[in-house]
Amino acid sequence: MTTTITRPGEPRAARMITDGLDPKTWIIADTILIGWHTSRLAGIGWGLLGCLFAAVVPLAFITYGIRRGRWADRHVGQRQQRIIVMTFIIASVATGILLLWALSAPRTMIALIAAMLVTLAALLAVTPAWKISVHAAVSSGSVAMLAMTYGPWVLLAYPVVAVVGWSRVELRDHTLAQVLAGAAVGGAVAASTFAQVR
Repeated sequence: MTTTITRPGEPRAARMITDGLDPKTWIIADTILIGWHTSRLAGIGWGLLGCLFAAVVPLAFITYGIRRGRWADRHVGQRQQRIIVMTFIIASVATGILLLWALSAPRTMIALIAAMLVTLAALLAVTPAWKISVHAAVSSGSVAMLAMTYGPWVLLAYPVVAVVGWSRVELRDHTLAQVLAGAAVGGAVAASTFAQVR
């Protein structure tokens, strides 16, 4: 369980939203909900396998880096450090996709993890020049893929994406432009990849 630590002078609500609705949370929700829709309990099992490589292993890598003093917190704010972390996560997610494919996982579950991989690659391409928001990208892409799975009514959850974006700006971790760009890139890339692969 992750503890929310508020820095002096920063808004507590924004910190709780940023920490509580971070990319890991959305990845877990997607893998479970889309897994359930795909093939009920077996689908959740496939989703959790994908989640292992898309969330658990990356979080362990980030936690290890924090303990070694390589980055300050789990959101890895500095762009050069983000490049290292994102490259590792891409390798982890790609490994997960290969394993899902080798084990004959449902195509929808492979598409879900592939969408995460392609989104991360798009964000990595921008990161050396600009600190695009990963929080906004992942939350937007998650809602888009859930809407493609469960129906357009899920798009009513987009205000939650806006709240996540607000928290990133409020904490001064991102500008409004970085949040808007992240949401646009995440939604478009994740949805198009998920649609093509599944």
